[in-house]
Amino acid sequence: MPRPPLPPFTEASATQKVRAAEDAWNSRDPERISLAYSEDSWWRNRSQFVTGRPAIVQFLTGKWEAELDYRLVKELWAFTGDVIAVRFAYEYHDAAGEWFRAYGNENWRFDADGLMTHRHASINDVAIDAADRRFHWDAPGPRPADHPGLSELGL
Repeated sequence: MPRPPLPPFTEASATQKVRAAEDAWNSRDPERISLAYSEDSWWRNRSQFVTGRPAIVQFLTGKWEAELDYRLVKELWAFTGDVIAVRFAYEYHDAAGEWFRAYGNENWRFDADGLMTHRHASINDVAIDAADRRFHWDAPGPRPADHPGLSELGL
C-alpha cells in the first residue's frame, strides 16, 4: 500500500515525510511505525542491525522499555530523488530517572511506494539535568505545531 508522499521528493514532500516520521515515532507505537517501512527494510541503528518489520517492532518495543518519556524532534537536512537525510534529537530518561538527550543523523532510502527500505542511524547520548530538557509536550503524541524545532532551539 503506498505511503505518500512518494519519491522523487521535493523540499516540501521531504519535509512532510520527515514530520510524518517524527509524529509516528512520538506515538511510541511499534506496530504503527513498522508500517512505514518495507517488509524487508534494513536498518543500522548505532551498532545494531535490524531487518524486516517484525524485527523493527521488536527493536522499538525494547527501545521504549528502556528510554522512558521519549520525545523526538526531526529536521530535514538534505534530499534527492528517493533519499532523505535528517538530523534529530530526542530526550528520555532511564529507569533510574537520569535524563539524556540523544543527537543523531539518519539517511533514509525509499521505494516507489514511499516505504523506507534502508535506515542508517548514527546516534550519541548526552546526559542532561531534568532542568535542561527542551522538549515539553504531552506524550506520547506528536510535537505541537507551535513547539520549536531543532534550529529554533539551537540544537
